[in-house]
Amino acid sequence: MKRILIEIDQKCARDLERVAPAKTRSRAEFIRLAIRSAIDVALDRATEAAYRKQPFASEVTRADLVGWDDHNRFVEKPRRKPRRAA
Repeated sequence: MKRILIEIDQKCARDLERVAPAKTRSRAEFIRLAIRSAIDVALDRATEAAYRKQPFASEVTRADLVGWDDHNRFVEKPRRKPRRAA
């Protein structure tokens, strides 16, 4: 694992101690999860911006699915369930 040294202000340090005390040994995991969450949010924003710049077509065409599994449930037309005899 890579180690990173950061500086935080007193308020942030106090709040961190409150939610993830050093003595519980959960602080590192808390910080890793917070960083992962922030990265995910940033990547989602980048993806959203890309879709705004070049919107996805409103309907998926057969050409959009080239290279996908032909037996994918999104490719196949829905099958009608046979009627049960009454």
